[in-house]
Amino acid sequence: MAQDFERDDEQVDEGAVNTSHELDMVPLYFSQTIEADVEAEVIRGILETNGIPASVTGSTIRSLGFEIQVPRARADEARRIIEEQRAAGPEAAAEAEAASEE
Repeated sequence: MAQDFERDDEQVDEGAVNTSHELDMVPLYFSQTIEADVEAEVIRGILETNGIPASVTGSTIRSLGFEIQVPRARADEARRIIEEQRAAGPEAAAEAEAASEE
């Protein structure tokens, strides 16, 4: 579980819960567009591929929107990864997919 991590410099008691705010989930993305659900799932996939846990919340009523949340401690890293992906564009995604199929 996310709360069960250990650091080298401190011992964690069995059953102890991390009460710091590092695990608080913060919004990273929100959209109410017609394709918001698809875009949210793509972003979640990119983040999780890069080791960042992400949660997608939304409604079956698309006009209410979709939101992605990430742990507070990883939010800056998540933003950087998403910006890098957007800057690379869809061509980079197609090249990566083709390379993975070889």
